[in-house]
Amino acid sequence: MIPETFYDLLDGPVVVMLATVMPDGQPQVTPVWCSRHGGQIWVNSAVGRQKDQNMRARPQVTIAALDPQNPYRYIEIRGRVVELVEGPAAHDHIEALAQQYFGRSFNYNTPDEKRCIYKIEPTRVRTSA
Repeated sequence: MIPETFYDLLDGPVVVMLATVMPDGQPQVTPVWCSRHGGQIWVNSAVGRQKDQNMRARPQVTIAALDPQNPYRYIEIRGRVVELVEGPAAHDHIEALAQQYFGRSFNYNTPDEKRCIYKIEPTRVRTSA
């Protein structure tokens, strides 16, 4: 569903915008790191943050990635959170994302922090340029 010509916006160090739905129905938009796994997009967060609460209660999300070299080239991915993964795998994932985005360890990844991977299955993809 995701065109190969836009993989670079999801596989490289491009900060994407994640839109989730607040309890009152308003959107909340947060800049996040992501990774692509087959047809899914994975994002990561500390448990208890607003985006975590939103995705647990209302799994509909949208991710938008803008090409830093060409602001008219973007991908919008609408989808649903289909799986939550906590524990060591979530800590490993945030470490992999930190390496992808910064080439170093994630300074705030502490063993006592609860983290979660949100596996997003696209339902609609739109691209431009």
